[in-house]
Amino acid sequence: MKHRIVVLGAGYAGAITAGRLARRLHHDDVEITLVNGDAEFVERIRLHQLACGQDLPRRPLAGIYAGTGVLFRTARVISVDVDRKTVALADEDGGEHGRETTVGYDTLVYALGSTAADHGVPGVAEHAHSVSGKQGALRLRARLGEVEAGGTVLVAGGGLTGIEAATEIAEAHPGLKVAIAARGGVGDWLSDKARRHLSGTFDRLGITVHEHADITRVGADGVVTATAGTIPAQVTVWTAGFTVHPIAAATALEVSDTGRIVVDGTMRSVSHPDVYAVGDAAFAEGVGGKPLRMSCAAATPMAWHAADALAARLTGRKVSATRIGYASQCISLGRRDAIVQRVTPDDRPTSTVITGRTGARIKELICSATTWSIAHPTMMVPSRRRRLAATAEAGEAQLRLTP
Repeated sequence: MKHRIVVLGAGYAGAITAGRLARRLHHDDVEITLVNGDAEFVERIRLHQLACGQDLPRRPLAGIYAGTGVLFRTARVISVDVDRKTVALADEDGGEHGRETTVGYDTLVYALGSTAADHGVPGVAEHAHSVSGKQGALRLRARLGEVEAGGTVLVAGGGLTGIEAATEIAEAHPGLKVAIAARGGVGDWLSDKARRHLSGTFDRLGITVHEHADITRVGADGVVTATAGTIPAQVTVWTAGFTVHPIAAATALEVSDTGRIVVDGTMRSVSHPDVYAVGDAAFAEGVGGKPLRMSCAAATPMAWHAADALAARLTGRKVSATRIGYASQCISLGRRDAIVQRVTPDDRPTSTVITGRTGARIKELICSATTWSIAHPTMMVPSRRRRLAATAEAGEAQLRLTP
């Protein structure tokens, strides 16, 4: 009988893993099923663009995997039983709550990703918008279209997502007054050169910055902070971090205190060897022993490594153990500007920074190349594109696998 591989989630990590497994294994030997709640691949790293009125290409997953040997199934994951090796699903064609079915597996790849974390702050669910998912981005898009000139928008969170959202909104809606607020400093992990460029970009776009503003409540007309009083806003966009879905924590799998599945150097569960985890859902150590952060940048090499390790084990080949190291972070600042921050393998910033239009071109190249690899899951990257990707080493997705 065929070895049954079930991949849960078709974000960057799950989609790449499924395609790479299809290329590494013969369809006579394995049955690969990819399960996702959305029928289309969602370019999560572009959702701030979608929220600001830009239309993204539709990429139906059934079409992407047609002829690859990967069976795609649109369904919502209800639960996982790692003792019985089954997954409970709600199929999309089963009405409002879905028709519940159960599928078995021999090997499970868990890639259900993450969603926005409210950190227990009252009012986030009721009043804040998000760009962590497609539907949230579309709701924000509609809301921004309703706000008249002079209206106020506050982005809560000073990390990568918050910076990209704030600058994209300010550029796409120049008539709105945009502000960004963070518990600490906005972009305070960047090098001095990168922070100076970021500050200049905020000034150019008219973005007001509130640092060391610990938000304690979100309301319909703004937020309340512990130290800076009330910050008024007609629209609040919540980008203050991510959290994983609770499904893994409800199983017998060993998880971290944040609910991420603890894996070894091959992305294999340390408690259940027939389960692999990739992307935001996995708790994996990178270079220097530091946990990999939730990001597309980490998801891609995690997917490569998991697929290669699983394929090697199933075919009796040697499994190599490596640790994932970073090369850079890349932050878009609207459509014509970006920061490409070179980092050490353990994710510390260096003095090497690329900014402006050159940085924006590198960022766009990386986003396009990542999506191309999803849309062509069983094809090798053309040599010209490989050469171009090599020139973009400073980009966020260009990570190294360090022995």
